[in-house]
Amino acid sequence: MIEVRNLTKRFGEHLAVDHLSFTVETGQIYGFLGPNGAGKSTTMNMMTGYLGATSGQVVIDGHDILEEPEEAKSRIGFLPELPPLYTDMTVLEYLKFAAEIKKIPRDKRWDAIEDAMERTALLDVAERVIKNLSKGYRQRVGLAQALLGMPPVIILDEPMVGLDPKQIIEIRDLIKSLGKEHTVILSSHILTEIRAVCDHILIISHGKLVASGTAESLSSQARHSSTLRLTLKETPDAVEEMLKEDGEMEQVELKAGEEEGTTELTLASRREEDIRERAFYFFARHQCPILAMNQEKVSLEELFLELTGEEESHAGRI
Repeated sequence: MIEVRNLTKRFGEHLAVDHLSFTVETGQIYGFLGPNGAGKSTTMNMMTGYLGATSGQVVIDGHDILEEPEEAKSRIGFLPELPPLYTDMTVLEYLKFAAEIKKIPRDKRWDAIEDAMERTALLDVAERVIKNLSKGYRQRVGLAQALLGMPPVIILDEPMVGLDPKQIIEIRDLIKSLGKEHTVILSSHILTEIRAVCDHILIISHGKLVASGTAESLSSQARHSSTLRLTLKETPDAVEEMLKEDGEMEQVELKAGEEEGTTELTLASRREEDIRERAFYFFARHQCPILAMNQEKVSLEELFLELTGEEESHAGRI
């Protein structure tokens, strides 16, 4: 459906998007995840033709966004971070105006507007002036504008920014429903939003794609797919001596336990495996009792920090 090939954007000396390449398949909800300033909005603006690329190519359903802009744009509904609303208009007036701009045929225009309002739950506020609506309803008006004409691709840039918890849940449910009939691309720097609605996640950092996959598959791309936390009935010095014999289990943390004569140890495997059994037999061989054992999978949050380098930059701000 969408192919992004070596997309690059420079603003003077600043490289905002750095040779970005990925493919978006039909019928899924994709999440663009990255810290503020990662290049998400710039990429989306180039994908929709709002911003020209320095180099590279965006192909929408076989149509190059620069060489065939009308054909490509007709297949996209776009909601920017700041919805392009004329707030002195009523909802209905604005959608009529947007339908005309999109060149929806006159005989199909009312059906397209009514369908967009129904899908975004705006029929009850159709005659309300936009500036008198809540932030959540304004976001719905922006979404209705993006849906006009039923484009196969819906691109949403930070659609939940500034919303209260109730409004976020409403917009999440709406996006999930859109995913049943459209290919949806959603950008955010908030992990919970992406995880709640997306089938596939693209993590961007400093204008580069650093990871791509489902939430589950991305966890396996981390340096450690899981960690094993142990409480051992032995001193830290003795445990450290034992570990020198084993070259496979990587020591993440070793410290004295809360109880006297115990050690709190965190291990990670260098291979994608469950190391609980090996750890059990290893310490049994050394006659070192295991008082507690707990395995933890790497979370999407930990992966995000690892891949984007946010952990180090955050630590530097403390």
